[in-house]
Amino acid sequence: MIPMDTTQGFTIVRQYDAAPEQVWQAWTDPDQAALWWHPRGLRIPRESVILDVRVGGRYTYTMVREDTGEEFVTAGVYREVVPCERLVFTWGEADDDPEDAPVVALTLEPADGGTRLTFELRGVQGSPGDDYVYDGWDQALEILAELLHDNPRGGTLRG
Repeated sequence: MIPMDTTQGFTIVRQYDAAPEQVWQAWTDPDQAALWWHPRGLRIPRESVILDVRVGGRYTYTMVREDTGEEFVTAGVYREVVPCERLVFTWGEADDDPEDAPVVALTLEPADGGTRLTFELRGVQGSPGDDYVYDGWDQALEILAELLHDNPRGGTLRG
């Protein structure tokens, strides 16, 4: 087994006009995650989303390419869970060893009446314009911003 290279990775910082609680819910509620946890051109069937948001809990979801129907199953294990502040989880394919999978760390901070989200992915290379990992997450975070904007009062996101 080749150890994961944690020197590879990237960080994306976003400001959302929503409370940290609302942004947290978007990451931890299966109904909401299914609406946005994918890049453009893909969708996530709600029935494929399973989130056991606790340290050691697992998650899985399936992204489906809208034009071909090709499926991509994604899964991981939650490593750190601090409600409305920090979420750390492995990120990879369903059969990946979580010990060698890339790791996503989210930090939520109240800022200017909304939330500053710092998204950090370690263990895989990515950069703007790669049409792959970086761009996929960048688009997903953009879709989240659109959903939060359409629902400024909080509560459940609707797609």
